[in-house]
Amino acid sequence: MGKKISFILNGVKREVYVEPNELLLNVLREKMGLTGTKYGCGIGECGACTVLLNGNPVLSCLTLAMDVDGKELVTIEGLAQEELQIIQRTFLEEGAVQCGFCTPGIIIMAKSLLKNKTNPTEEEIREYLKGNLCRCTGYVNIVKSIKRAAGKACKKC
Repeated sequence: MGKKISFILNGVKREVYVEPNELLLNVLREKMGLTGTKYGCGIGECGACTVLLNGNPVLSCLTLAMDVDGKELVTIEGLAQEELQIIQRTFLEEGAVQCGFCTPGIIIMAKSLLKNKTNPTEEEIREYLKGNLCRCTGYVNIVKSIKRAAGKACKKC
C-alpha cells in the first residue's frame, strides 16, 4: 500500500500513495496522468524528465516520490495552464521544436535559467542545458528561442 504523501502539483494540492523506492517520474506519468514529463534514459543523462521542485530543476527519473512530500512541484503541464508562456511561444516562433520529445525538459530548464539570469549569453545557455539531450535540432534554434524569451522580459516565463 505504501505511504501517503502530500504536495502541491502545478498549483493544486495532491495526495497519493507511493512505495518507498517509487520514482517521481512514474508517479507523475502513471498515477497523475501527466505524460508531458518524458521517460528518456532512466539514468539521469538526457534531461527529458526534468521538473521543478520548489523552483529548482530536478530529474524525476532519479528523484524518489517520497522526497516531494510537503513540497511544490511544477511540470510542463503546469507552465501553461491558461496560455502559453513567453518561453513556450518563442520555442514555437523560432522552430526550436522538431520531434518534441526533449522539449518539455528543455523548457523547464530554460524557465529555471531565466528566473535566475535575465540576460544569459549563448555560452551560458548552452552550459545550463548541457544535461538536456536533443538529437533533432542541434540546439541553434533552442538557444535563439531562449535568448529571444530573455529579451522579452521573461519574468512570466
